Amino acid sequence: MKMTAELFDSIINTSQDCVFWKDKDRRFVGVNQAFLDFYNFDSADVLIGKNDEDMGWHSDPEPFKQDELRVLSGKSTYKVQGKCFIRGEERDIIASKRPLYKGDEIVGLVGSFVDITDVIRRKNNSDNQVLYTIEDLRKYSFFDKIIDEISLEEILDPLTGILNRSYSIRYVRSLIAEKIPFTFSIIDLDNFKFINDSYGHSAGDKVLTSVARGLVDFSKNSGLVGRFGGDEFLLIDLVNNSDAQKLFFFENLYGNSNALRKEVYFENGASFVTGTTGCASFPKDSDDFAELFGIVDKMLYLGKNKGRNCYSIYDEKRHRDIEIHKIAKNGIFTNMHKLKLDVEKERGFENKILKAMPQIIEVLQIQDLYYVNSKGKMKSVLEKAFSAEASDIANLMDEDLYAESTLDLVKKRSPIFYKSLTQNGFETVLISRIQKGSKTKGYLVCAVKRSLRIWQENECAILFYLSELLSEEKF
Repeated sequence: MKMTAELFDSIINTSQDCVFWKDKDRRFVGVNQAFLDFYNFDSADVLIGKNDEDMGWHSDPEPFKQDELRVLSGKSTYKVQGKCFIRGEERDIIASKRPLYKGDEIVGLVGSFVDITDVIRRKNNSDNQVLYTIEDLRKYSFFDKIIDEISLEEILDPLTGILNRSYSIRYVRSLIAEKIPFTFSIIDLDNFKFINDSYGHSAGDKVLTSVARGLVDFSKNSGLVGRFGGDEFLLIDLVNNSDAQKLFFFENLYGNSNALRKEVYFENGASFVTGTTGCASFPKDSDDFAELFGIVDKMLYLGKNKGRNCYSIYDEKRHRDIEIHKIAKNGIFTNMHKLKLDVEKERGFENKILKAMPQIIEVLQIQDLYYVNSKGKMKSVLEKAFSAEASDIANLMDEDLYAESTLDLVKKRSPIFYKSLTQNGFETVLISRIQKGSKTKGYLVCAVKRSLRIWQENECAILFYLSELLSEEKF
């Protein structure tokens, strides 16, 4: 049989190894389908003409660079172990590379690698949990066809005991191929890096295993749970596909389950664990895997922008024209610069804060902003008739900024302010002190009628910056 371009493509794209080829300057020329799936790329266009350093795949790129330079000098490498980043998680890989010749001239290199993270973890963590048995998976036709040919260990994530990334995606693709309706969700744990940094990776592992158990218990009658990587989980739901069913499912997941919004205890502390979810359905929202995944990812990003600890269900009329770059806005420094230019043009507290409101509303995703004057009266920027007591708000302010996703500490330290908040239906607050020198002139209060909203760094920063811009004004 003669090797043709079509035959080469068929062979290379059926390989389960991630295959790539580069030019003599170490720039990508092409990759196979397994490579694209591994990095979750729709096409090779995002990396053609770039090298590993451009892509930022290695915490220490130099050994990989030197390895490829040796290959380009005529040497081959075989099963060299290393690490690379995939969706924020460092994974263990084994790679082999050899030079590409045109006649006697080396014109590039070809390489392949496989992910061995799960193998290493299985060896190091033989006591990790297993949440799906062979019999559990046999209920699903995709797994029933393959379960006798491969081990359960190959299918499950070694830490959490749920489907690993590879088999989660294969299962989703099989449902699309068989035209079986399902709802696809990604759950991203909120501020997971803080848990790892504050309490250690063993605490992070406990959070992941605890959330996995909760998700499996909650969804055992509707579908399967997978780990996409790092702190991201996948829900593949075969039952809850209508709008009403999805709404009921997520209201219960966030309100009544033991998966999210729960305290997880460690040897050295505890953390309240929440997550943000993006959700869409096949074939209602899309009948194409890449497009469906893109929609889910967009809804996840939308949820993060709304303050996290929430779910976003795709609705074509509301979300069709939303673009990620519009959700992401321009970045905190651009926002601060624009706020400064807008506010400095105005004179007087009222004019300045009114000028700032469109941007504050956009960044913080709020409907109004409140301020407390030196007499302890809480006023609304947009609703002139609003007035409430906040004479004990200073009891909260050990620092210039105060953020709380509940009102528990407010109730304990500032009962007058707490009463005003709860009477108006507010459940979460962000407060910034307006100060000139050592004198406190008042406070900006971002209060929302949503429980457990998590305030992000850019939101805290923009409110604090507005406080500084207003510090010279009387109000």
